Amino acid sequence: MSQTTKIEYQKDGHFTRPASTFRSFISADPNSQFPAEKGRYALYISPGCPWAHRTIIVRALKRLEDVIDLYILSSSMGDKGWFFNGSHGSLPKDPLYGFTYLRDLYFKADPDFNGRFTVPVLWDKKAHTMVNNESSEIIRMLYSEFDALLPEEHREASKPGGGLYPEHLRAEIDAMNDWVYHTVNNGVYKCGFAGKQESFDENVYPLFASLDRLEDILAAHGKPFLLGDQLTEADVRLYTTVARFDVAYHTVFQCNLKSIRHDYPRLHLWFRRLYWDEGDRTAGAFHRTTAPWIGLYAEGYAKARASVTKSQAPVIVPRGPAVLVEPLAESDRL
Repeated sequence: MSQTTKIEYQKDGHFTRPASTFRSFISADPNSQFPAEKGRYALYISPGCPWAHRTIIVRALKRLEDVIDLYILSSSMGDKGWFFNGSHGSLPKDPLYGFTYLRDLYFKADPDFNGRFTVPVLWDKKAHTMVNNESSEIIRMLYSEFDALLPEEHREASKPGGGLYPEHLRAEIDAMNDWVYHTVNNGVYKCGFAGKQESFDENVYPLFASLDRLEDILAAHGKPFLLGDQLTEADVRLYTTVARFDVAYHTVFQCNLKSIRHDYPRLHLWFRRLYWDEGDRTAGAFHRTTAPWIGLYAEGYAKARASVTKSQAPVIVPRGPAVLVEPLAESDRL
């Protein structure tokens, strides 16, 4: 087994995110290397990770629970990374190979692997190898390649407007994903894992400028979703960051110029509409993948921040907000 080198997340006080390494694709083509098949694949996730959270939202939105297995790891990282411990919905051990640590799954896929042991992981149980560990690619596989295995009403072509990534909105979705990723999704990490004041200041103001921009977008069209009347990939990708904002990023990562609930009324409504929805449009996908773990987000980020910044101080987990997610009036529901 390869001895991995220490992954550095900072350069000159700036947080840097290494690229994902396994980038194969599942295809609807039955002759492909990784064809879409019921029961063949498993999704390894930590509920604390926003990148992994994207994938389980899409798995639930697409009603793929009976098609793709879900293996839940710890909500916080340990000294050896993500692990199974049997708490908070985590399995006691890897159901396929009996592993305790996710790193061992990486070494099974590649004994010489020398990178980060990240979630999500899309695993091929038949070939005993890793297909992909990049969340943005996994979610597109989930909603585009498995439709032949689903009832017609759950296929993308049957969804209003063409589904989560319709042809006529792709340019807009891609454009929004780009600036939201750099300044919001990853922007909170650039703030929380900053090693210098200058690095923090470089990123905290663009973060809130982008939140202001998102607020203005929702105000301008007055519709329930980021691109109007249709739930798209852009909503899924932003949701997992906003779900963690007031309960973790605002406190642990010191992203505290504003809060979602007090300073962004339209974003706050957008978030709560998704979180509280149990209707056919979402099948409760956002609530079911958030509610059991939202109270654990702050602890996970407090531990991660201490690790990345190499802090020697005791890990202090902030308490609050007192109400993790504010209620939603019946008249405001989707």
